[in-house]
This record gives sequence, C-alpha cells and structure tokens, in this order.
Amino acid sequence: MEKKGLTAPCGLDCFNCDLYVENLTDKLSGLIQEKLSIPEHEIACRGCRQQDGKHFHLGPEGCSTLDCVKRKGVDFCFNCDDFPCLYLAPTADGAARYPHNMKMYNLCRIKQFGFEKWFKESDMIRKKYFTGKFVVGRGQED
Repeated sequence: MEKKGLTAPCGLDCFNCDLYVENLTDKLSGLIQEKLSIPEHEIACRGCRQQDGKHFHLGPEGCSTLDCVKRKGVDFCFNCDDFPCLYLAPTADGAARYPHNMKMYNLCRIKQFGFEKWFKESDMIRKKYFTGKFVVGRGQED
C-alpha cells in the first residue's frame, strides 16, 4: 500500500501507528486482547482509508472526520473550505498516549511542503511528539 493511502485525511500517519498491521507486536496484541477482550483478528488496523474509519479504537460509530471528508469530496482536511474545523481541535485529554494533537501540524506540513517531504519527516515528527520536551516560548526541544 502506498504511504499516501495510509495517511488519514485528518493528517494522522497510520503507517507509524502501533496498531497498524505491519507494526503490531504480539506483546501489544496480547495486552489488548487481555485488557479489552478484543478478538485477535480485530486488533490489527490496515489504516483509516482502507477500513473506512471502522476499527475498535474508534468506537462503534467510526470516524466522523472521515465521514465529513467523504461527504465533502476532499482528499485531506486542508482541502476543505472549513479548514480548520472542530474535528481537528487539540485536547489535553489523552495527549500523552494518542497522536491526535499532531493532526494540524501534519496537515500544515503536507499543505505547505508537499506529501513526499512530510512523509520523509513523519517518523521524526511522531517520535518528537512522544519524547520531546515542551519549552514555553520555544516550542519543542529534544
């Protein structure tokens, strides 16, 4: 699968996610099965676009952002006249565990520099998100 097809319309890099089928470890899969009672065959994710926004981590209603993008006929949220909208609003809740606050940054990088440049830096962006330190007035530092 090409990397653009594994990038969610909201800017999340599915190919870097721990739940993505090629990244999922037996250890993580076992923990999810044990803690959440999710059947093994439902744990690995193939990406937002490939699964039509339907995966256990999105809940039973799926992804409202993907539904919106499909209704509006755009490829990425930044192609929408309403960008940025409340679907992309950051939140402190879960920010240490989930990459959702990276969405706006990723979308802005893709829009400004193109998909290929963003793709080359996407692993570093995610790594810095989870391991970097925030310094008031300077942003993120290693």
